[in-house]
Amino acid sequence: VKILWINQMLIYLLVQLLFILLSRVGNEVDETKMTSKKLVSVDFEVYGRVQGVFFRKYTQQEAKKLSLKGWCMNTEKGTVQGVMQGELNNVEMMKQWLKNTGSPSSRIEKAEFKNQMDIKNVTFGSFDIKR
Repeated sequence: VKILWINQMLIYLLVQLLFILLSRVGNEVDETKMTSKKLVSVDFEVYGRVQGVFFRKYTQQEAKKLSLKGWCMNTEKGTVQGVMQGELNNVEMMKQWLKNTGSPSSRIEKAEFKNQMDIKNVTFGSFDIKR
């Protein structure tokens, strides 16, 4: 009788432990999903040889691949500036693209990112090139 009781108690404890572990795994997955769905907006400006090299067009294409919304434009001082909005992970990927890749003929000296903020909704319908 004691052995049966000990076996039942062990099974009960193992089941409880399993529920605890499964609930923690579920919470970690939910936190990851929440982070990836976090929406942000950030202003950017890219310096270097970024005008006359299809930089805005490639920026628009990359933004669309990453489901980002916003705009970019040439400035009078020879830079490209803009705003991008979307999921945090995708915005971070676009930042790396703007810093390191750009269009094939561009030469990026630096990229600046300012005014990053959490947003509840994206305010642009697409990613446009302003002229």
